[in-house]
Amino acid sequence: MTCSLKDKSGSDKCADESTEMIYLTAAADDAGSRIDAFIGYNTDELSRSYAVRLIENGSVCVNGKSISSKKYKLTEGDEVCISLPEPETLDVAAEDIALDIVYEDDDVLIVNKPRGMVVHPGPGNWNGTLVNAVMHHCGDSLSSINGVIRPGIVHRIDKDTSGLLMIAKNDRAHESLAEQLRVHSVTREYTALVYDNIREDELSIDEPIGRDERNRLRHAVNGAASRNAVTHIRVLERFGRYTLVRARLETGRTHQIRVHMAYVHHPLVGDELYGPRRQSANVAGVKVSGQLLHAGTLGFDHPATGEYMEFHSELPEVFKDVLDRLRMQQ
Repeated sequence: MTCSLKDKSGSDKCADESTEMIYLTAAADDAGSRIDAFIGYNTDELSRSYAVRLIENGSVCVNGKSISSKKYKLTEGDEVCISLPEPETLDVAAEDIALDIVYEDDDVLIVNKPRGMVVHPGPGNWNGTLVNAVMHHCGDSLSSINGVIRPGIVHRIDKDTSGLLMIAKNDRAHESLAEQLRVHSVTREYTALVYDNIREDELSIDEPIGRDERNRLRHAVNGAASRNAVTHIRVLERFGRYTLVRARLETGRTHQIRVHMAYVHHPLVGDELYGPRRQSANVAGVKVSGQLLHAGTLGFDHPATGEYMEFHSELPEVFKDVLDRLRMQQ
C-alpha cells in the first residue's frame, strides 16, 4: 500500500527507512471497530492509550490517508499503516518494585513474574516492567549482552503469562543460558487452561511458526520466515467445556503455546489475541483478563557449576480460583 503519512515539514515519513512501520489489515470481524481499539487489540507492543497518542500525532493512516480521530470506524479490508516514532535515547530507570525471588546467586536470578507485568520496556510501557525492578535489585550486576532495554534478560514470557524467568547476572552466565536455550536443553513446562475437551491424553504439535503476514506482531503456523516449533501437551484434567493441560516446550518461538493451541482448535482461555473474538470475560464466575498460562517449571545447568537445577512455582490465585470453581461444578 502507499502511505501518505507526512511529518510537519510535509516529508513522506514512509520514505525514511529508519522509521519502523506496522501494517495491519482489517478482517470481517473488525468491521465497525474503532481504530484505537483495533490497534490495541491486534498488537502486542502498542497499548490502546498509546495508539490514541499515535493517532493524534498523525502517525496512523488508513488506505493511504492520515486518520486524526480515535473514533474512526474500520471496514473490512481497510489497510492500516502505523509509523512508530524514532526510539528515544533511553536510560532505563531502576525502580523499587517488589520481586518474587525464587533463587539467586552471583550468576543467575530466578524470579516468579506476576500476571500483568511486562518483561522489558517498550512503547507505552517504559516503567513498571520486570527489567526496571531487576535493575533496582541487582544494580550493576547484570549481563549487558542484550543492551540497555533488556539487561540480563535471556528469555521472556508474555505480559499476561505468569511464572518463572531466569536472568543472567554476568555475560558468561548469559552466554551459557542462551546456548542451552538454543540447543533445547532447558526444561520449560507451562500449565494452561484451554477451550473444549481434548480427547487425547497426550499429543505433540510439530508445526513451524512465523510472523502472521496480515499482522506483523501476531504469529501463525506457516507464517512468514517460519521456524520449526514443537510443543508437547499432556492433559491434566477435563471440565467439559475446558481442559487443563501441561505444555512442555521443545523449542521457544514467540507465542508458541498460544499459537499451537489455537491451531489445533483449543485456544487458551482468556487469550485476547488468539482466542475466540467474542469470548466471555468470566469463566466459572471468575473475571479473566489475559490468557490462563503459567510457566511453572524451569530447569537448566548452572552456568558456573554445571549442576542441573530445577525450580517450580504455584499457579497464581486467579488461575487457582477458576480451577476450584470448575471442580465444584463437576
